[in-house]
Amino acid sequence: MLRCAGIIRIMLKKTHCLVLLAAAFFWSPVAGLDIAQAEEKNRVFEIRTYYANEGKLDALLARFRDHTVTLFKKHGMTNVGYWVPVDNKENKLVYMLAFPSREARNKAFKAFGADPDWQKAYKESTKDGRRHRFFKN
Repeated sequence: MLRCAGIIRIMLKKTHCLVLLAAAFFWSPVAGLDIAQAEEKNRVFEIRTYYANEGKLDALLARFRDHTVTLFKKHGMTNVGYWVPVDNKENKLVYMLAFPSREARNKAFKAFGADPDWQKAYKESTKDGRRHRFFKN
């Protein structure tokens, strides 16, 4: 009986993970995130990781929510997904972007960095000190 209960518990965990994965898949377009098609020739995916300084994660997430995600889209970047670990001792934000090509990626980031709206949002969000350390995977 105990063995059976353990097997059922494992099956429920797997089912729970599959349900969450399916929900994320279907929810992304509803939440305004574009679906990136890996089949497209020359498509480039980029995973980025930010480590927020102590006490600055909420401000970093607010900047992404209120400015960065929209500006990425404005400059032709596809927002694939954003993740924050449940047990987030490192104050980590991981996200993925997609681009039609490497050249499009370089052009998009150049335009993004020069965008006055981005410069204003970045300046405002760093007036009390830098919010994060950046690591590109």
